[in-house]
Amino acid sequence: MNNRTLGPFQVSAIGLGCMNLSHAYGAPVSAEQGERVLLSALDAGVTLFDTAALYGFGANEELVGKVMKPHRRKFTLCSKGGMAGVRGEDGVVRRVIDGRPDTVRKNCEDSLRRLGTDVIDLYYLHRWDKQVPIEDSVGALSELVRKGYVQAIGLSEVSADTLRKAHAVHPIAAVQTEYSLWTRNPEIAVLEACRELGASFVAFSPLARAYLTGTLTDVATLDAKDIRRPMPRFAPDTYATNLKLLAPFKALAQSLGCTQAQLALAWLLHKAPHIIPIPGTTSLPHLQEDLGAERVRLAPEHMAQLEDIFNVKAVVGPRYAPQGTAEVDTENF
Repeated sequence: MNNRTLGPFQVSAIGLGCMNLSHAYGAPVSAEQGERVLLSALDAGVTLFDTAALYGFGANEELVGKVMKPHRRKFTLCSKGGMAGVRGEDGVVRRVIDGRPDTVRKNCEDSLRRLGTDVIDLYYLHRWDKQVPIEDSVGALSELVRKGYVQAIGLSEVSADTLRKAHAVHPIAAVQTEYSLWTRNPEIAVLEACRELGASFVAFSPLARAYLTGTLTDVATLDAKDIRRPMPRFAPDTYATNLKLLAPFKALAQSLGCTQAQLALAWLLHKAPHIIPIPGTTSLPHLQEDLGAERVRLAPEHMAQLEDIFNVKAVVGPRYAPQGTAEVDTENF
């Protein structure tokens, strides 16, 4: 695979988001299947693996750490803190956003232990805790770099203004945010801010949580615990409206001799050289399909056609419910 720059690292142009193996879309896969996906990705040339303390409340980091430890020098390891599972007095573990310096430091130490490594290559603040100045949280991340626990730091789901404030404290190597043909918010300001500051942009959910693949045609089939169920765009009526956009998209993919997933990822790869998509999957055939996107060549007219199909007015519904929207930093996004 071709490489792209991620902070001080050179990584594969398409990385692997590991969340799906342990979290979010129904029951986690078996440890054996998780191992197959991770090692198959490495064998196929993927050198960027992305996890977080939140995913499976630590289970995903443990899986990645166990499977990938023998191959540690072959890839760039990314994880995230500042949002993790916290056990309450009732014994229930719940997702908590906490960007206080002491918490950020503890999250990192816990991640290092679960991952079985001495250093995390790129460590993100998973969400900006709006009760804590971004400068304070980034200061804690900077301290982790000085201690040698982390090589580079990143931010997730932040605005261009917040990125610049953070970058003034310590260089930000990457911003990770949802970005795909049906989620174009980063084009407002963050993509350009990343380019100006020399930060990479890591696109999560680049296949729009399966929407762009064309394989999810009935949201009623989603698992009861699937995180897409409360998302407005996946409400039955709204999703049915959005599905209508896929007909011309499918036709274009067929004319180019690729799948819908490959076309969606190829669009991201063609948008700018500092963009790195990290699709996630639990399926070996889907993994190989995703990586094939690098072979798809798009002309300017194809790019324009895609952006016209999925323009801001055509896509219906916000990406998060009110609580999720409140938790991301969307001003001047």
